[in-house]
Amino acid sequence: MPIRTNVENQIAEIVLDCPPVNALDSQSWLNLAETISRTGEHADIKCILIRAEGRGFCGGVDIKEMQAHPERIVTLNRGNYLTFKAVRDCPVPVIVSAHGFIIGGGIGICGASDTIIAADNAYFSLPEIDRGAMGGASHLSRMLPLHKVRAAFFTGGKISADEAYRLGGVEKIVPAETLLDQSRAFAAIIASKSRKALTLAKQALNGLEARDVDHGYRFEQGFTLEMYLHEDSQKARDAFVASKDKAVY
Repeated sequence: MPIRTNVENQIAEIVLDCPPVNALDSQSWLNLAETISRTGEHADIKCILIRAEGRGFCGGVDIKEMQAHPERIVTLNRGNYLTFKAVRDCPVPVIVSAHGFIIGGGIGICGASDTIIAADNAYFSLPEIDRGAMGGASHLSRMLPLHKVRAAFFTGGKISADEAYRLGGVEKIVPAETLLDQSRAFAAIIASKSRKALTLAKQALNGLEARDVDHGYRFEQGFTLEMYLHEDSQKARDAFVASKDKAVY
């Protein structure tokens, strides 16, 4: 299964395991949203830890699906939106344990979360401008300053975990080989608190934010749809699928 859940010591681990690069198709995004929402409602869960198997945290959306079925863009957009909203609206804190590449939808998960623990080999990337799409800036803007986000968006460039930490977007950087242990230890600190206190704290913190990231992302998705209707978008997807150069991962 591309998504599985394990519960131990009042911590729910939601694991992405979709080889080769954890790029989820439209149905998997819908499933992930439902999994996060359902898990967060359990009275015995105090913290959710989202992590991944394989070479990187998340390669975003399945470009091959979109190349073959561009008509699924509306379903994909909805799945992305509901996933990121589920993370932010989750009653309990959501921690992301990220390694390797964090691309597109992976940034949405991170940007919607409460805290990010990153491996020293992690990096963030928004390659949408080269893939015939838009999206991701709303959630990256929740992590990093405006001009850093714009530079990454226009160039499709990478932001290292070190740079994200320097700018305050990452809580902690740890050696890749200790990422899981240290992420679980951080989650355990949260899980030692009162669930009622945690749910109230999350409501308060969400309510204090000056910008509605979900509304911003929905606005941004309108431009994704517009881009998908342009011939340049299909050309970009065709070129990506045809290329054997997957150096972005």
